[in-house]
Amino acid sequence: MLQKGTKAPEFELSSGDGENISLQDFKGKNLIMAFYPADWSPVCSDEMALFNEMLKYFSKYEAVLVGVSVDSKWCHQAFSKSRNLHFPLLADFEPKGEISKKYGVYDEKEGTSDRALFVIDKEGVIAWSYLSPVGTNPGADGILEALENLTSKNNYV
Repeated sequence: MLQKGTKAPEFELSSGDGENISLQDFKGKNLIMAFYPADWSPVCSDEMALFNEMLKYFSKYEAVLVGVSVDSKWCHQAFSKSRNLHFPLLADFEPKGEISKKYGVYDEKEGTSDRALFVIDKEGVIAWSYLSPVGTNPGADGILEALENLTSKNNYV
């Protein structure tokens, strides 16, 4: 898994809305990447719902959120609509898990992304990463702390 201080790997993935979204689209903003195993699974559903509720807090830190799994854009579209999500879900579908592998969070045995979080700063460098234990919703505390640390760092530079 990629660690703090590493330049975030480039990506371009389809969203459930049919848009292609790349790392470059977030230049000048803090980016939260939430990798997760699968749409519709109980833990993933809870995790994405929590993050959806946290969007206003993330925006206070000039941060945007994307979810990433190996599900297709069609699956993401249905899942996002059913859960009323207000952030893009990106399909790491084909080649399967290519971006998850670049970030070091692909589970070869299961054929899914691990549940992992990355906060990427405005310059495209990983400021914080976390690999959640299997079946555990990581919550948002670590994300908020990482964003707070970025804000504090930028206020003293």
